[in-house]
Formats: sequence, structure tokens, C-alpha cells
Amino acid sequence: MSFQAYLDTIEDKTGLTPRQLLDIANSKGFDEQNGKAGEILEWLKADYGLGRGHGMALVHVIKKGPGIDKKHVGTTGTHRDESETLWLDGKENKPS
Repeated sequence: MSFQAYLDTIEDKTGLTPRQLLDIANSKGFDEQNGKAGEILEWLKADYGLGRGHGMALVHVIKKGPGIDKKHVGTTGTHRDESETLWLDGKENKPS
């Protein structure tokens, strides 16, 4: 499953876009410098019922932003993606 597919599924499960969840995380003090992955995962599980795989996709965005490693772009690997930048503003608004 691509990183983007994880984020799209998170939106389906929570009803919130990745950007909205990022804003909530920031309001809780989680950002690139604050909050350990385990703490963020606990919050996502408690408030949204997200498991580790989906939670780690959001941890990546919270801690590192929407960019992903170029090694995943255009490959056939497990975490393959079409772009180096993850779309955070919801599936409905995703450019084609």
C-alpha cells in the first residue's frame, strides 16, 4: 500500500483529511520536534481507532512533512507512490 493510500484510508476511517489531523496534532503539541512516535500512535488509536500502520503514516507526516523519499516514487515496491509529495487536503480535492 502506498503512503498516499494509507492517508486516503485514514480519511475514510476518521472523516478527517490528513491536513485536519495534522492541525489537531499540532494543537496537541506534536510536531517535527515534539512528541515521540509512540505518544502519537497512542493518541491516534485512542481518539480515532487507528492501528500502527496507518498511525505511522501520519507520524511520518507530523514529524517529516508531506515529502517522501524518492526511492518510493515510480517503483513497484510496497510503499510505492506516484509523487514525492503526499496530498494532505482530502481525496475529494486531489488533483488528477
